[in-house]
Amino acid sequence: MKVGIVCYPTFGGSGVVATELGKALGEREHIVHFITYERPVRLGRFTRNVFFHQVKAQEYPLFDFVPYESALTSKLVDVVRFENLDILHVHYAIPHASSAYFAQQILKEMGIHIPFITTLHGTDSTLVGISSAYEPVVSFSINHSNGITCVSNYLKQITIQNFQIQKPIKVIPNFIDTRRFKPLDSTVHNKNCLAPQGERILMHVSNFRKVKRVKDVVEVFRILEPELPLRLVFVGDGPERDQVESLVRKYQLNTKVSFLGNQESVEDLLPLGDIFILPSENESFGLAVLEAMACGLPVVCTATGGLPEVVSHGLSGFLSPLGDVEDMAKNIRIILASEDTYQQFSLNARKEAQRFTLEYILPQYENYYEEVLLHFHEEPHQQSSQLAKLS
Repeated sequence: MKVGIVCYPTFGGSGVVATELGKALGEREHIVHFITYERPVRLGRFTRNVFFHQVKAQEYPLFDFVPYESALTSKLVDVVRFENLDILHVHYAIPHASSAYFAQQILKEMGIHIPFITTLHGTDSTLVGISSAYEPVVSFSINHSNGITCVSNYLKQITIQNFQIQKPIKVIPNFIDTRRFKPLDSTVHNKNCLAPQGERILMHVSNFRKVKRVKDVVEVFRILEPELPLRLVFVGDGPERDQVESLVRKYQLNTKVSFLGNQESVEDLLPLGDIFILPSENESFGLAVLEAMACGLPVVCTATGGLPEVVSHGLSGFLSPLGDVEDMAKNIRIILASEDTYQQFSLNARKEAQRFTLEYILPQYENYYEEVLLHFHEEPHQQSSQLAKLS
């Protein structure tokens, strides 16, 4: 099968999932064409059966903002025509779903018929997508998608509430490659670079947006630091980072906190941690949580969004009320109460992550592609039959 994948090429969850999916499809002998404005960060080195097409939006003095959506639509038409794609799979509705719809209509005029699937990842249907600036276009393009998927049952319900969805939505959760995301080899001792005194490492990975409530991580660490030998490690970057760094300095925690910035190979860093913390206001799924669990890190996070579908409270970690930093601190104390307790939580986290392995999730996408293709190519025949009966 020849698949075109449209995504954001950044460190965010939707781009990561789309890239890992494309690479996995390539390994299964599908031909995959990524179509976006930069090479996706997780694409890395050359991957067999995987190709990249850069969208270049032309600047012009008339434009205050470069019309990326139009450039993407034109690129989709070009790639579908000359690479003979079978299906398009767009990740994150804005503006990818509407571009796919426009491209589909242009191609239809050329006698080329191709379906597209829209995968919703979170804020495209819970926050940005419901803004009056985008809602009519988002609603239209989702409803005109030939297939719709969400990454969690929570997100499916929110999407149904926020938009007048007239088609079935299939839930296909995010996935993990447990060959890459795995616990630290017992023979490797490079944790010393982050915790020179053998402290436990509390780790947070995110894009430092307001919804992640990263300052709550600092507040939890401030509570625990006087009583436990801990280090705090931040991975990622974003708009809230300056405020978080200022808070660390205000509390004079500089010597105990590290900011590592964006990292392409997060699978090399996560196993160095001991506990993963995510106090987000909302998570459609929580891919960073899943990656941490696969590396054997118990998780302390908020009981919001799709996180309860990933983390089993009291088993692979704990779910705390939103904003309750005292409860999060209490849960970290429980996990670190003894080495035996910690090891049990760690083993449970790794075991829970196995529910979302690539080997289990990838066939769900492949089967859904086949289902959408079959239905799409049957529709014209059904319409012709109906017209014949009417005549």
